[in-house]
Amino acid sequence: MKILHEANSRSLMLVAGVLTTALLAGCAGGSMASNAMPNAVMPDTTTARGSTLHQRKVAPADDFKFTTINDPADTTFNQLLGINDSLTISGYYGSGLAGHPNRGYTAVGPYPPGTFTAEDFTGAVQTQVTCIDNKGNTGGFWIDNADVTRGFVAWNGVFTSYQFKKLAVTQILGLNNDGIVAGFYTGKNGLNHGFTLDQAVGTFTPVTPPGAKNVTASAINNLGDVVGFYGTGSQPTLGFLYRKKTNAYTIFRFPDSNTTTPFGVNDSDTIVGSYVDAQGAMHGFLLTDLLTKAKFQTIDDPLGKGTTTINGIAPGSLNMVGFFVDGAKNTNGVLIQPK
Repeated sequence: MKILHEANSRSLMLVAGVLTTALLAGCAGGSMASNAMPNAVMPDTTTARGSTLHQRKVAPADDFKFTTINDPADTTFNQLLGINDSLTISGYYGSGLAGHPNRGYTAVGPYPPGTFTAEDFTGAVQTQVTCIDNKGNTGGFWIDNADVTRGFVAWNGVFTSYQFKKLAVTQILGLNNDGIVAGFYTGKNGLNHGFTLDQAVGTFTPVTPPGAKNVTASAINNLGDVVGFYGTGSQPTLGFLYRKKTNAYTIFRFPDSNTTTPFGVNDSDTIVGSYVDAQGAMHGFLLTDLLTKAKFQTIDDPLGKGTTTINGIAPGSLNMVGFFVDGAKNTNGVLIQPK
């Protein structure tokens, strides 16, 4: 099921803070307070540790086309979570509440009813398909009848389950063309720990910005760059980009937001996600040129303003997917494309 609706997305002319920390080999490179990015305008500064704070205004607004896409099996609750360069999308329907379990799927454009393919891990009570690479491999997580959550990847259509030390929660949220996934596991202390995992090696590698706690690694691109977010308690939730080439983390926050949660990154390190404003409304965002001009842009589906999340971006373009809540309180998948 698809519905086309067009509107201009809007940019917020605000000031953004960005902090980059280069890691030293064999150490974390020090700690950083999670409130290190004030909203006040500050000059660019460089510390002896190699951390640079940038303040930039956002770019002018671009126009986007919004297409509502829901699996015909359930038009009341859909979330689109991943998209590749062939515009094949991954996601799920079902709220997860009693009698309404998560059911994973993929769909091929232009997304007529017959192109939705169910994808549920064998024996799963619930499945979410969170990511898809350009080869058609998919990843996500599944929940068994004992309420244990494990990550999975369907390599060439064959499911492989992943769990960190038999803990209660392991989720895979990102996947690149080289067989490397990104995600998180929940430790005994209840905090999340970000990781990457190479399918060829099978070992978990920590993804942890300096000084960060409660870390989720949410996406990985074909360069091996990872995005995610972290935050605890009353501190704002901050986003991060880890660049493999420079072995450095860049921390960022959508201006004046309470929560900044990146969910996708393409091969140009363009980042998408959501933020919560001071009034508690959820908005999608697009972030380009993070390491130079840091241009932030708000993107709201016109049918669900204040309820939009952008969850995925194609590796080689600005084609994006996500979801929003409409006036009838239904959660709808959405494809967002530049005009």
